[in-house]
Amino acid sequence: MSTTTEKISKPSFYSKFLYDWKCNRSFLIMSIPGLVIIALFAYYPMVGVLTAFQDYSLFKGMTGSEWIGFDNFRRFFADPNFYRIVKNTFLLGLYNLLWSFPAPIVLALLINEMVHPKLKRFVQTATYLPYFISVVVIVGIMKSMFSDTGIVNDMLAAVDAGPIQFFNESGFFRSMYIGSDIWQGVGYSSILYLAAITGVDTEMYDAAKIDGCSRFKQIFHITLPSIRPTIITLFILAVGSIVSVGFEKILLMYSPATYDVADVISTYVYRKGMFDQDYGFSSAIGLFNSVVSIIFLLSANFFSKKFLDEGLW
Repeated sequence: MSTTTEKISKPSFYSKFLYDWKCNRSFLIMSIPGLVIIALFAYYPMVGVLTAFQDYSLFKGMTGSEWIGFDNFRRFFADPNFYRIVKNTFLLGLYNLLWSFPAPIVLALLINEMVHPKLKRFVQTATYLPYFISVVVIVGIMKSMFSDTGIVNDMLAAVDAGPIQFFNESGFFRSMYIGSDIWQGVGYSSILYLAAITGVDTEMYDAAKIDGCSRFKQIFHITLPSIRPTIITLFILAVGSIVSVGFEKILLMYSPATYDVADVISTYVYRKGMFDQDYGFSSAIGLFNSVVSIIFLLSANFFSKKFLDEGLW
């Protein structure tokens, strides 16, 4: 007795593409503008990474500039400022993570517990608005408040504490930077957590009330565990951006008196690129910063998957 088996051929890539195109034609057409924008403004600029391995000149361009391999990276690692700017970047990013990350979670929990709808909407609006204020305006407000004749020094003078030059004291720089970051972004960042909280099954709260659980117990045993995936995902992304400290606010805030704690990788790249016109060196530093960010992101995701069974993928 003989048996025959028929070999089932897998559909080719072309036939699968035609099938997908037929089923999702309208969606694929609508996605074309977005794909073009991503290609032009996200992927095409990545070609500029090659300048990190060149003695780049604007006049010669990428094709005419001399290839020098890893010399720009060696220069950066041997730079006397290397340790200082890397340390400042890491500390500022770490402190910002420790204080700025839990703040929107706490705010979202507090807003969710508010009973009066009008008060709830007012608090939400008041905390969202600073996000849409320009960094220049925010630093201007800070300089007005913390100047020698500002409201903060007026209050200190009232208790005979004396005026303090906050923007010229290196000990206050990180606190003011992180404090302004929290004030500006806490409301907007809480939106994701509020959205996650609204998705929690209300029947669990009803059952907890019947069992006599207080509001605090409901928060710790129902709300927080329910939004745990959202918290973990955003925390992993935040860890990946520890060394991605922006230069805009720092440039507006710092002075020669605070360089020792305020000078970070992004401001150093700005000076080297804009003033020294050392574009290859600046690109090498930027690439180093990106690689470190990717390592932090992958490490955070790995440990999260290993110990918490949650991750980005």
